[in-house]
Amino acid sequence: MNEALIQTITAVVVSIAFCLLYFAGSNLLLDKLVDASSGSKNRKEGIKSGIRPWLFLAPAMLLLGVYLFYPLFETFRLSFFDATGETFVGLSNYTWVFTDQNFLITIRNNFMWLLVVPATATAFGLIVAVLADRVWWGHFAKSMVFMPMAISFVGASVIWKFVFDFKGPDSEQIGLLNAMVMGLGRKPQAWVTIPFWNNFFLMAILVWIQTGFAMVILSAALRGVPQDTIEAARIDGASELQIFFEIMVPQVMSTILVVWTTITITVLKVFDVVMAMTGGQWDTSVLANLMYDWMFRGGGDYGRSSTLAMVLMFAVVPVMAFNIRRFRTEEAQR
Repeated sequence: MNEALIQTITAVVVSIAFCLLYFAGSNLLLDKLVDASSGSKNRKEGIKSGIRPWLFLAPAMLLLGVYLFYPLFETFRLSFFDATGETFVGLSNYTWVFTDQNFLITIRNNFMWLLVVPATATAFGLIVAVLADRVWWGHFAKSMVFMPMAISFVGASVIWKFVFDFKGPDSEQIGLLNAMVMGLGRKPQAWVTIPFWNNFFLMAILVWIQTGFAMVILSAALRGVPQDTIEAARIDGASELQIFFEIMVPQVMSTILVVWTTITITVLKVFDVVMAMTGGQWDTSVLANLMYDWMFRGGGDYGRSSTLAMVLMFAVVPVMAFNIRRFRTEEAQR
């Protein structure tokens, strides 16, 4: 324990010292090089002002290049090669993707996740944000709803494994859901093995986690709705439902879209929940799981796993582009 703590402190100190030395040294070198060149003082100051920001950006850009852009380019290149990554096969991997039965099931599952999770988590978050402000224990309720956000996806999956647990038809059940079912006089079920419906049981885990995120963001947005408008609507005889749908929701629609697109990106990249709960069995696999299977199970296939990674990236990019475009539009309107 002490050794690990010493290593951690040493790493932090070395990292900070390196950053300070880099920025101090690079700025000193810039000053010397520019001052040694010919030109007026104003011109030299202009050169320094133009270069200095890039000195601060250089480490981040280097890391992005090494750990983001190069892997992206290499993944794209490998998607045109065979399993070993040595023989060029053209578009055959992309042809395989859209004809493989497992991939079609995976796409169906991803589509269902995209339809259900972002909309449900956003709706629940909005409802909780509105109702929690109307009761005295609202802060406690918000804390409880937000708490799952502090749990990792794997940790949440372990918790929900106990909820869906099934010990066999003749065994004593410890799963909460089976206990409720047996209390109603029904037989217990192995819920995560039921084809098609098991996807919705897995989705419930991510909804449980992301509702807290949606609630926090939307709660902050709702505080920006003018109270004078709400009071005027009440005086005019508007019901609470009318106030909610015709005043509150339109006022925070831009925030709702941001929350929805953020959760959508999370859903497209979902991996942990499915891996921890079912391992992709019983027709529950999603794109990230299928990519993992082709890369790290059965010997590894560089070509097909890279192709699946590119499909996943192509699915995420439009959502991110929509989010960025909307953000720029809002910034231009301010």
